[in-house]
Amino acid sequence: MSLESIANTVDTTVNDVFDPVADWLGEIVFYAVPVGGAELPLIVAWLVIAGLVFTAWFGLVQVRKFKLALDVVRGKYDEEGSAGEVNHFQALTAAVSGTVGLGNIAGVAVAVSIGGPGATFWMILCGLLGMATKFVEVTLGVKYREEHADGTVSGGPMHYLPKGLADRFGSTGKKVGTALAVAASAMILFFGLFGGNLLQANQSYAQLKTVTGGDDGLLGDSSGALVFGLLIAALVAVVLLGGIRSIASVTSRLVPAMAIIYIAACLVVILTNVTALPSAVGAIIEGAFNPEGVAGGIIGALIVGFKRAAFSNEAGLGSAPIAHSAVKTNHPASEGLVALLEPFIDTVVICTMTALTIVIANPASWADARAGESIGGVEITSDAFATVLPWFPNVLAVAVLLFAFSTILTWGYYCLKAWTYLFGRSRASEVVFKTVYSGFVMAGSLLSLDALISLADSVLFLLAVFNIIGLYLLAPVVKRELNSFLAFAKARRAGAGSGADEPGEKVTVSVG
Repeated sequence: MSLESIANTVDTTVNDVFDPVADWLGEIVFYAVPVGGAELPLIVAWLVIAGLVFTAWFGLVQVRKFKLALDVVRGKYDEEGSAGEVNHFQALTAAVSGTVGLGNIAGVAVAVSIGGPGATFWMILCGLLGMATKFVEVTLGVKYREEHADGTVSGGPMHYLPKGLADRFGSTGKKVGTALAVAASAMILFFGLFGGNLLQANQSYAQLKTVTGGDDGLLGDSSGALVFGLLIAALVAVVLLGGIRSIASVTSRLVPAMAIIYIAACLVVILTNVTALPSAVGAIIEGAFNPEGVAGGIIGALIVGFKRAAFSNEAGLGSAPIAHSAVKTNHPASEGLVALLEPFIDTVVICTMTALTIVIANPASWADARAGESIGGVEITSDAFATVLPWFPNVLAVAVLLFAFSTILTWGYYCLKAWTYLFGRSRASEVVFKTVYSGFVMAGSLLSLDALISLADSVLFLLAVFNIIGLYLLAPVVKRELNSFLAFAKARRAGAGSGADEPGEKVTVSVG
């Protein structure tokens, strides 16, 4: 029996077994209600409402403190001797690498195909609201992280749910929080193995195979898939062995480079067709409030935009706090402010650039998708670039590969923290996990396991239900942490202005 036939048999068997489970859980988690002629998944409403609540609760923190967030990333408020493993910039790029990926390239194309250009407007709005949610969950992630004797740290919902709820509600809160923490760890681990790992490897191989000649090309047969899988698995294993410092070192170079190349390509398409820019912006704004051919009209466009943004930036899902918790800081809210930049980069900038590129280039494949002849996806984005840069689909294949690689690395770290929370932090336990995780990378190039990937999506978004309840209950803690950091930042600025304090020196502020 050939390798390809074995892979097909495994695929078919697993999908047959898990399809009913994936369908059942998907119907529950993504249960949708009719609103204005469109279907609104309640989980999306749950995430958007959280963004609205936290935006109001913290007084538009994503707008008022945006410049301060940039200053923190630049290291202006770093403190010597702070606990943690990576700096603010590295923590940000590690977390961004987990969200920026195929969704920004293919998912946006699907959004503007189903919801029209106007979906872009609502996508941006949802991304702006998600900045406040991200601020809250990451502040809690750093506040309640666990610092280990070897200098490493662990954070995320599996830590701030039990510790935070115990602080506020005593032993009852601790019991509830511990139960939620175990569930959160299991959900993160399951999604990481199948959605953050296997899916990424599978899709990056598929795109690379396409641009190298398809089934008749260099990577067309099962042996090519195996070689690709082994190579990526080896690279992932090497980086994972170095821990978050190694991951952050790679992503802090890889993510900015990927983003710059991708945005530069978008700008080339946009500037080449600069005369069409005003009409494209007009189409996005008009389409948001008066869409043509979109099921549900304005509500339909809004739902599609919100859904795309929620799925893209993961605000409220509890994943990003795991990476951000490794930051070197004595002020949790400082990293919360850094984290609010994440949905801005992911959704407001990169997703918007993709949408503008497609609307301006207006490739034939987009028209086909809007007419219902196809579902769209990465080929629409690729065709949009090809209208100006015929060779860019090859570069896009490399970008997809790098996006996928960085996502695999970040989710490997997330999964490791979930694994060690469930099974302990022994060296043997970590080696077992890294071996299993690297094996999933290799399997991803051979298998699709669609049912398990669908199940993983449902599990991850189910986590948002528990996580956001915890965020609501712990929001007063975040407000205190924000006030504490703002007092510190004010003192730092005053000290720097008088020459008594320079960036990098530690300042102690007493906050009553």
